[in-house]
Amino acid sequence: MGLSQIRERIARAEAEAGRAPGSVTLIAVSKVQPLERVEAVLDQGHRVFGENRVQEAAEKWPALKARFEGVDLHLIGPLQSNKVRQAVDLFDAIHSLDRAKLARRLADMAQERGTCPALFIQVNTGEEAQKAGVMPGDADGFVAECRALDLPLRGLMCIPPVEEEPSLHFALLARIAERNGLSGLSMGMSGDFETAIALGATHVRVGSAIFGERAQG
Repeated sequence: MGLSQIRERIARAEAEAGRAPGSVTLIAVSKVQPLERVEAVLDQGHRVFGENRVQEAAEKWPALKARFEGVDLHLIGPLQSNKVRQAVDLFDAIHSLDRAKLARRLADMAQERGTCPALFIQVNTGEEAQKAGVMPGDADGFVAECRALDLPLRGLMCIPPVEEEPSLHFALLARIAERNGLSGLSMGMSGDFETAIALGATHVRVGSAIFGERAQG
């Protein structure tokens, strides 16, 4: 596959859904990818990347940001409260806000720094016990709680259950976002991003289809 083909597929999906060209942001998921693969995508002009782990990003991205201007780095994996300070230094957006303790910690950091990354609330649309995220029934209340803390909410994020039809989960996330006045929808990955775009995704997270299969780690 590769970056150019993914860009073409996104543009086609935007057109088919009646969306404006460029309305979907492609997040190239670079977690556990060899450095040379990441550099190759940067060399092609792409600047929006996603990482799962704060520590891995801290080891990789400061040097890359020094070499390549305009990098927009997104944390798409879980964030531990004790990693918040490091995360807000590194990331431009965090897609995994999922609990009150983390919201309060981010609010404290925002007060201290005067800035905060853009935030997406992760919703556990499949209500899976092993997966992070706010339960759908609790999402409205958590949005209100985050707004009361003056956090910069951009939207919502979900990762549908592997064995279920993703469109049901994308549609659920879109309904929750709409009734809460949130415009950002971080949903859709390598295997289903076109479906996500049809249902309103503003950010799609694509890794293996751009970089090839991930290294183990």
